[in-house]
Amino acid sequence: MSLIIYLIGFAFVIGGIAWALIVAGLSTLYVVIASVILVGIGILTGVTRTRTRD
Repeated sequence: MSLIIYLIGFAFVIGGIAWALIVAGLSTLYVVIASVILVGIGILTGVTRTRTRD
């Protein structure tokens, strides 16, 4: 459950960054590339921070 909450929060961050890049006038291709990279980072950090310790 906490992983989902973490990913939802990270999705808001990605949305804000993408919006700022579009307003700044960057090409849509660069915005998509940056968003995909951030999604990967978000999944990696979300899993490592919310997994249970053995």
